[in-house]
Amino acid sequence: MGSGSRIRVRRVYDPPEDDDGTRVLVDRLWPRGISKEDAAIDLWAKDLTPSKELRTWYHEDRSGTRYDDFVDRYRTELGDPAHTEAVAQLLALLRQGGAVTLVTAVKDVEAGHVPVLVGHLEQALDHR
Repeated sequence: MGSGSRIRVRRVYDPPEDDDGTRVLVDRLWPRGISKEDAAIDLWAKDLTPSKELRTWYHEDRSGTRYDDFVDRYRTELGDPAHTEAVAQLLALLRQGGAVTLVTAVKDVEAGHVPVLVGHLEQALDHR
C-alpha cells in the first residue's frame, strides 16, 4: 500500500476526499456509528472479506501470532469460487483507470485483511 500502489486505502471514519474516486467498503459488517451518507460508499464488497470462520479464528488470538497463517488462509479464500465474482468486479473497476479507494473500519489496517486484499488485486492486475 505504498506510494506505488494503484489502490488507495482509507478508514471509513476519516472524511472522504475529492480524489478518492470510487469508494468500496471491504468489511462484512456496516461500520458502527457512521451513516451511509457520511461513509460515501459507492460499492459494498462484502464478498471480498474473510469468511466468518477465518475472522473468528484470527481474532481469538490477541497475541498477533496468527497473522502469517491468517494471510495464507485469506489468500486461499480469495481464490475460492465464492470470491471469484467479487474479485472480478473489483478488478474490472480498477482496470477502468479511475481512482479506487478501499474503505474499512478496521482500527489497525496493516494487521487486517485489507493489505492482503490489495496485494491479491495488484498481483492479478500485474498478470494481465
